[in-house]
Amino acid sequence: MSAEKYDLRSVLAELKDDPAQYHETDVEVDPESELAGVYRYIGAGGTVERPTQEGPAMMFNNVKGFPDVRVLIGLMASRKRVGKMFHQEYRTLGKYLNQAVSNPVWPQDVAEDEAPAHEVVHRATDADFDIRKLVAAPTNTPQDAGPYITVGVVLGSNMDKSKSDVTIHRMVLEGKDKIGIYIMPGGRHIGAFAQEYEKANKPMPITINIGLDPAITIGATFEPPTTPFGYNELGVAGAIRQQAVDLVAGLTVDEKAIARSEYTLEGYIMPNERIQEDINTHTGKAMPEFPGYDGDANPALQVIKVTAVTHRKDHPIMQSVIGPSEEHVSMAGIPTEASIMQLVDRAIPGKVVNVYNPPAGGGKLMTIMQIHKENEADEGIQRQAALLAFSAFKELKTVILVDEDVDISDMNDVIWTINTRFQADQDIMVLPGMRNHPLDPSERPEYDPKSIRFRGMSSKLVIDGTVPFDMKDQFERAQFKKVDDWEKYLK
Repeated sequence: MSAEKYDLRSVLAELKDDPAQYHETDVEVDPESELAGVYRYIGAGGTVERPTQEGPAMMFNNVKGFPDVRVLIGLMASRKRVGKMFHQEYRTLGKYLNQAVSNPVWPQDVAEDEAPAHEVVHRATDADFDIRKLVAAPTNTPQDAGPYITVGVVLGSNMDKSKSDVTIHRMVLEGKDKIGIYIMPGGRHIGAFAQEYEKANKPMPITINIGLDPAITIGATFEPPTTPFGYNELGVAGAIRQQAVDLVAGLTVDEKAIARSEYTLEGYIMPNERIQEDINTHTGKAMPEFPGYDGDANPALQVIKVTAVTHRKDHPIMQSVIGPSEEHVSMAGIPTEASIMQLVDRAIPGKVVNVYNPPAGGGKLMTIMQIHKENEADEGIQRQAALLAFSAFKELKTVILVDEDVDISDMNDVIWTINTRFQADQDIMVLPGMRNHPLDPSERPEYDPKSIRFRGMSSKLVIDGTVPFDMKDQFERAQFKKVDDWEKYLK
């Protein structure tokens, strides 16, 4: 393992010499919707309203109202950039993360003097304490319910401290020491811990860690069954970076914090207390979510009472993401690919070559599976693979199956398959009445009353674009001459 400490700053040091991957600006920007509005054009991608594109990560050095604070956006808004940061081939990142889950490197505790996250400390007991003035959380749009922490890793434990976990949630700054947190019902370990505390009518100590290396932010998004209850995803991050994540004791709560984060917020999830998400704006909106639409403001968010804000001394970095951007695709999609690969490899080893969750599905709603058919006994195995994918990740809505000669990372190649190796009357499977993601606006009873009883249900789709095994010789692509030194013609 590397002796040099791995964190966000070490990752940025590797990117800084590549203008295609990283750009800094000293032009003043307003964190209230302008910052995200600017980056929308430069590099957001994903399901963001067009025009947008894939571009460099951006560091804004001059943020209105926050002297000496920097805001980083778009760090993971490119699969190629994620591959560069992980030193891996970007097309097979799902396979790489699958290996990381199987070979975790667990976090380690360090002393206070090894925790740059605690260099500057603001306590809620300070006379002028106000998280809205300390944390440069941007808004994505003018309709947002408030400034959002969009890539804050929440670290918490169950009551007897036998299990701990990290998850990412949308969190809105509601007051000087109050944050609203949306914990999606079902499947999140932090939510299970919070329920345990709430039943006992006790506040749950947590830390919110912001400004982290991508191994942590991507690793933290794994979900069951790949990382079952009690599996701390910081072990995945340690395996990706081949260095344990450093943890340090909180200063005002009985919980650990990530020692090399840029910011840490300490506090408690309060039992039996709820807050209207848009209590300060009354827009009816929360923030843009990964499907590309504004999320509805939740009438009853759980409440975090903040007890301290800590940060680095030297120009701390507030990290943010645009909700529907390519960055969400990296954080949600790559771990989902790993989850699908893990389950499929166990059930039908060697039949799924690769998996890709494209931006069109926000990283969650769509997957493309590359299928290997070796003989006639493999015909039909592709559809079983699709069913396994739905089992691995319940929020998946659409599966497209393609052959090995198709580049699954190239949507033109995938759509070509549907146009030349697909017949709609026989190559579609529709699975009605299944559970899916509640942020898909089409998943409501009034849209499809025959199949959707409650919001968050969906009809799921399999598009089988694989060639029948006995007809493979009739679908061979035109074979061009292989020219190994083709790049010399560009010099």
